[in-house]
Amino acid sequence: MLFALFVVSSGLFLDGRMCTAAQSELRVTTIKQDPYTMAKGAQLEGFCMDLLSAVAAKVGFRYRVQLVKDASYGRQDESGNWNGMIGEVARGEADLAIAPLTLTAAREKAVGMSKPFMQTGISVLLRKDISEGAGLFDFLSPFTADAWVGVLLAYVGTAACIFIVSRLSPCEWSRPQTEANSFSLLHSLWYTAGALTLQGAGPHPRSLSGRVVCSTWWLFSVVLLACYFSNLSSSRSPDSKQLTVKGFEDLANQDTIEYGCLAGSSTLAFFKNSNNPVYRRIYEHMERSKSLVSSMDEGVRRAKGGNFAFIGESVSLDLAVARHCDLVRAHEVIGMRGYSIATALGSPLIKNLSVAVLQLSEAGELSYLRSKWWASSCVADKARSAAAQPRGLRGLFLLLALGLGLGALLALLELACQSRRAAAEHRKSFCSVLSEQLSLRLRSSDSKPPQENVDKDKDKA
Repeated sequence: MLFALFVVSSGLFLDGRMCTAAQSELRVTTIKQDPYTMAKGAQLEGFCMDLLSAVAAKVGFRYRVQLVKDASYGRQDESGNWNGMIGEVARGEADLAIAPLTLTAAREKAVGMSKPFMQTGISVLLRKDISEGAGLFDFLSPFTADAWVGVLLAYVGTAACIFIVSRLSPCEWSRPQTEANSFSLLHSLWYTAGALTLQGAGPHPRSLSGRVVCSTWWLFSVVLLACYFSNLSSSRSPDSKQLTVKGFEDLANQDTIEYGCLAGSSTLAFFKNSNNPVYRRIYEHMERSKSLVSSMDEGVRRAKGGNFAFIGESVSLDLAVARHCDLVRAHEVIGMRGYSIATALGSPLIKNLSVAVLQLSEAGELSYLRSKWWASSCVADKARSAAAQPRGLRGLFLLLALGLGLGALLALLELACQSRRAAAEHRKSFCSVLSEQLSLRLRSSDSKPPQENVDKDKDKA
């Protein structure tokens, strides 16, 4: 009796171990979609395969991958039955489903869904050359606002420096009592503006100090204009990403560009079930114009052909942009949702899968996989120049400041030398003569000589 009980117990134990061993290799269903799951010879590779390997290492299970039989993600028919990967998991034909499965309320009722491993939304894909007309102030785009403020301050500062130097230098204004200064404030502003546009405006300065200031400003103008035209030509290139359709409201309010989405997709269901009037108009237009596409490849192909906007999930559109350099995705993203791993309802794996996904996200593994499989081959876009920042021009501004400072210093030295000669000639102190000259030159009118001095000159004659 004891021997029989031992045999039965041993059989049950061995049978349990065999069942555990058999169940430890999980059946994983997936679907071919670039770059989530792709065939590489007899093996499968892609984002989802790398994710599955990382999750299995953290949870601790072995797996066997199989492709879904009907090549479908999972849709519920009128009788409540599910097809695709969701149906295989719900019927027990697979233990896990790993693919870009959108987490929805209906799917959550049929199967267990883990924490999302990727966030996505709905956006618009267009061809790059479908760009908006030039704006009124697009000519300012080569420089940032701070850079333009710096250029304006440099212009005013240079004009003021020319005005002051032309007054201080005796080589420029030898007789303040009887001569009018050719470089008035208005003429200094005009002269500086003419040099900035490479046109020039006379008369030119005669003193060394004035020529130093003007030469520095000419060099500043040439380099600044070279940077401006370089950035302007880049912003006007065919790769411009300023789109006529910046969002779904623009899409709904125009009738030039045709648009559509994937037939039977969750994207179409979003617009169909939405109460937003703009989204309802988009759905009604797609149904009325029969502009739905049968596959992602067809939508991308029509978008590349021009005059068609393909509405789809943002991560899929980002992949199309990475693979096709003549396409661009609109910035607006609506209907944010996530991709999850599906298991059977009540499965003890769901908790561990969610924890593993969160751990991979916190460790940066999911971001690394995203950058690995969504790597762009569009080298030209990466080389596009941005608007010039003030820090990028700070060397040029420093050169201008040094030139203006040197010119002002030379003007003071010229005036000091002339004052020293006058002091020795009239036997006065150098400081008194220099003070008189500064007062006379900085306070005199530059329009015409004082009438009293003119009368005295006539009497002397």
